[in-house]
Amino acid sequence: MAQYDYDLFTIGGGSAGVRASRMSASYGAKVAVAEERYLGGTCVNVGCIPKKLLVYAAHFSEDFEDAAGFGWTVGERHIDWAKLIANKNAEIGRLNHVYRKLLEDSGVTIIDSRAEISDPHTVLVDGKKITAKYILVAVGGWPIVPKLPGSEHAITSNEAFYLPTLPKKVIIVGGGYIGAEFAGIFHGLGVEVTQLYWGPLFLRGFDDDCRKTLAEEMKKKGVDLRFNADISKIEKMGASLRATLNGDVNIDADQILYATGRVPNTGSLGLENTSVQMKPDGSVVVDDYSKTDVDSIYAIGDCTNRMQLTPVAIAEGRAVAETLFNNNPMKPNYINVPSVVFSQPNLGTVGLTETEARERYVDIDVYKTTFRPLKHTLSGRNERTMMKIVVDHATDKVLGCHMVGPDAGEIIQGLAVAMNCGATKAQFDATIGIHPTAAEEFVTIRTAVAPRT
Repeated sequence: MAQYDYDLFTIGGGSAGVRASRMSASYGAKVAVAEERYLGGTCVNVGCIPKKLLVYAAHFSEDFEDAAGFGWTVGERHIDWAKLIANKNAEIGRLNHVYRKLLEDSGVTIIDSRAEISDPHTVLVDGKKITAKYILVAVGGWPIVPKLPGSEHAITSNEAFYLPTLPKKVIIVGGGYIGAEFAGIFHGLGVEVTQLYWGPLFLRGFDDDCRKTLAEEMKKKGVDLRFNADISKIEKMGASLRATLNGDVNIDADQILYATGRVPNTGSLGLENTSVQMKPDGSVVVDDYSKTDVDSIYAIGDCTNRMQLTPVAIAEGRAVAETLFNNNPMKPNYINVPSVVFSQPNLGTVGLTETEARERYVDIDVYKTTFRPLKHTLSGRNERTMMKIVVDHATDKVLGCHMVGPDAGEIIQGLAVAMNCGATKAQFDATIGIHPTAAEEFVTIRTAVAPRT
């Protein structure tokens, strides 16, 4: 008789948990996944996928305008928000089914209920005890709204994906990925948008030239960006909301969306019944192999607050499966991880920012170019693309690539491969570009534009 009911019990059916569970099962482990909400986690349901679909929808407004310069006559147009959300929901439902089938076909038992940890080898599900050799915590994160007078009237990105009607005016609070992306989404759909950020410039942690360029482009499009600004209180004013900013400035809006961060979804999970170490923000402390202080409990994905990106969570899930069930101890790779803000225009990046490079290297070269994309020579749109390469002067190794412009994600992905192969600036220069494309600029920039020291 087996000592445990399962070899692996995963709490959370998001990208991380599903990948770890499927791969573990493929190596012969007996696996169960408990998910109380929806398979696919944040990414599939209220994150990457629906967000990108709404970004596509929002960009059509500019595409229609740009078409005139190419000889097209586009008639009267309007957005049917209800139809967009219904179509989005249908696609999410399809993906939920895909995730369920992937798990079932892998031989994983799916438990559509909440699980709590009662000891290092036991979870409670609907009052029933289930034992496992290993427990994997993959519960992700959850958006939060800071406590302030009237904060109960605000929404988060979770609710924004399901609004019954498209608001006429929105205030977005926050200067990270989600804030910038929803500012572009709502603005593109015809909503009057004000975005607030408490600091002097949003998207902290990204390269400064990218941050400045995106701010300029968003302002040109008509987004009301207000830095060094925050809300002190929210009041319900009939059918609308009134936000009072620092400095006693009032702004009225139909919706106020907070995109000020997410917290690990570890509350009431039962980790307090073990000696698993937690950080003050609720994230689970793990080692390089995603193991907690308890040998039988592992944690991956956003609930560990290491690098909150879906592909990283998936890589962590694979590494756990390899480590535990394939006799192949594996650490996730956090070097040169590419990422993109699906703002309008997009912001893509991989590697070190210029500031980070200057802190770590004695001497660097910086190559930068800004230009008007070929498309806009006929569309007439006043949008510019910025590209930047950061190089170690001593070795000629490319340390970072950054871009603000259309399809930044598609372009940066390929550069990430090159950087993980240790590419040098000379190798970039020796690469023939595809003409005419924006991407060719990354292999044709020849002159450093900033002092090395």
